[in-house]
Amino acid sequence: MPSAWQGWLVLLCFVVLVLIGSFMFPPSKQPGAYAALVGGLCVLLVAVCWLKGEPPRWRWGGEKRP
Repeated sequence: MPSAWQGWLVLLCFVVLVLIGSFMFPPSKQPGAYAALVGGLCVLLVAVCWLKGEPPRWRWGGEKRP
C-alpha cells in the first residue's frame, strides 16, 4: 500500500482511468480494446511503483546469508 500522498494519488488515477476506460471501451462489446487499455495501465502502474517505490528485496524466510 502507498505510504505517501503521491502514491495514493497515483493509485487513484489508475482506478479512475480504468473506470473511464470501462465506459469508453465496454468490455462486453470491445474486450480486446479494454484488455489492451487495462494491460497498458497496469504496466504503467508497475513502472511507476518500480521507479519511485521502495527497492525490491526478498521478504520471505528471513534474511539471506552468504
